[in-house]
Amino acid sequence: MVKIRLQRAGAKKSPFYHIVVADSKSPRDGKIIEQIGTYNPMCNPSEIKIDKEKVEKWIRNGAKPTDSVKTLIEKSK
Repeated sequence: MVKIRLQRAGAKKSPFYHIVVADSKSPRDGKIIEQIGTYNPMCNPSEIKIDKEKVEKWIRNGAKPTDSVKTLIEKSK
């Protein structure tokens, strides 16, 4: 099963996330299929960049977004 989820990057206590499409069995920071956006919670307000066309394409192909990614997609609209 393919999921749209967050992949953590950044230093200790300053997180930065890539929004990626990955196999549900791969580890959080493991192999990905495609990067479709970024999320920076350290900015005020937090910075969300998502390629909406790629998100729609992957959802049509059966990828399931995680709960946190669902909220980020809704906020970015």
